[in-house]
Amino acid sequence: MSEIHDLLRTSPLAGVFLTLVAYRIGCEVKKLSGGHPLAQPVLIAVLLIGPLLWALDVDYAEYLNGASVIAFFLGPATVALAVPLYRQAHHLRELMVPMLIAIPVGTVVSVVTGMALVDWLGGDRELALTMAPKSATTPIAIGITEQIGGMPALVAVFTIVAGIIGAVLAPTVLNLLRVRDPRARGLAMGVVSHGVGTSRALNDHPVEGAFSGLAMGLTALMTSLVVPIVVHLL
Repeated sequence: MSEIHDLLRTSPLAGVFLTLVAYRIGCEVKKLSGGHPLAQPVLIAVLLIGPLLWALDVDYAEYLNGASVIAFFLGPATVALAVPLYRQAHHLRELMVPMLIAIPVGTVVSVVTGMALVDWLGGDRELALTMAPKSATTPIAIGITEQIGGMPALVAVFTIVAGIIGAVLAPTVLNLLRVRDPRARGLAMGVVSHGVGTSRALNDHPVEGAFSGLAMGLTALMTSLVVPIVVHLL
């Protein structure tokens, strides 16, 4: 046990290895469960890595020394989402007007409800500011939070949790609402659950995944524009 503990503390590759193994276990669990909504690889990886780091008394910053290598590739992976979107480009023209309405409205609703929930539960102003950009991708949410006076470390948690919840619950909610069009489903997934939801959407349907990637990018842009205005008004 002490050797494992020392390895996690000293080797930058330990964080990469631990992350990849945990995610792979999550993929296997999802496969064995028949694609159950709760069997999201990201969620399972978090549930595995968190308790392990706590049990071994490994500081998050030490784990991140290696895991940051994976985080570096999130940028190229996000850009790569343009490939399925390009393949579905013929759908964009017919949905341009609905997208120009739905994405700004969805962004405003996300920001306002997040801040209102914190206020309703008795949270302070700083916590409300931290909650505001939760539906943007993590790097952008952190940047926005730094500018408006929130807590960057905490907004990363909120963003990941929002993505996981969206990936787990959004398809079921959309089914209950009888939203069948993969384009509409993809836009909804991308607005509320960014990269994690987009990975789920890509797995469900190529068109849904393409539109989720588009919505994720546009939501990040809209969030950076909307949050300062909403914060000023509220």
